[in-house]
Amino acid sequence: MENVIIIGSGPSGYTAALYAARANLAPIVLTGRVLGGELSLTSAIENFPGFPGGLGGFELLERMRQQAEHFGAIIKYHEVTNIEFQPGAHRIITDQGEYTTKAVIISTGSSPRLLNIPGEDTFFGRGVSTCATCDGAFYKDRKVVVVGGGDSAVEEGTFLTRFASHVWIVHRRDELRASKIMQDRALNNPKVELIWNSKVQEVLGDGQTGVTGVRVSQIKTNEETILEADGLFIAIGHIPNTQLFEGKIDLDEQGYILTDRRQHTNVAGVFAGGDVQDHVFRQAITASGTGCAAAMEAEKYIAELEG
Repeated sequence: MENVIIIGSGPSGYTAALYAARANLAPIVLTGRVLGGELSLTSAIENFPGFPGGLGGFELLERMRQQAEHFGAIIKYHEVTNIEFQPGAHRIITDQGEYTTKAVIISTGSSPRLLNIPGEDTFFGRGVSTCATCDGAFYKDRKVVVVGGGDSAVEEGTFLTRFASHVWIVHRRDELRASKIMQDRALNNPKVELIWNSKVQEVLGDGQTGVTGVRVSQIKTNEETILEADGLFIAIGHIPNTQLFEGKIDLDEQGYILTDRRQHTNVAGVFAGGDVQDHVFRQAITASGTGCAAAMEAEKYIAELEG
């Protein structure tokens, strides 16, 4: 019987591991196949407190892992294949064995919806991004393209005008789905140019420079244009990594785990932190905060369970 098992290896999972380890709970972190999630693909992070010179996403996650292991966390590179929630004795099945645990912390994150076009994978983290807040500052006085037509896309496009000299927003339809106030901000911003009824077909670039342009086609006429841009920001939504938990804990209509303000799910002894339950902020620092809270609540739960 384990005390705490943490599913996921991003900033939420590693922070939860650190706090649980310092509470002498000997937590086990089941990382899955994708170590660190989206953060591991970020080339430079400048907005995580304590690192004024910035550092790479993978390096930040490595430091988190080392710190958690230093205090006794156990990292296992196992993929969870099934889970049976039973308060007091949750059963977790992986590709390399089974575990029974008093508490579970879910930190499986979310995955951005991608375009699945040529060049997207090649330049991801080197000109292709899914987070303007994370990477916008790298595009000072440069031109960028944003894909999408909802609040996220318009908000990201407007945010990027703080740095970029020009922002194209490419949308498949002839009107935005974003709220009226967000549309007004974009349409009245001289740096923003809307490309209607169009879709991005390819990301162009080279190994040294990174992204140099984006090939866009007009849906009705198939006419193609190359936008000479230095970056592409994809803002067509995220998919929470909760397929494993469907029908087992409460999820919202978008598939995110529902938690209270103290990171409790509706199942006793099951907690969640990070992007798997947060579709608003999606930042490393907020993920770490909720991972910390989840571990502290798990510690209290175990103490009460043991009487």
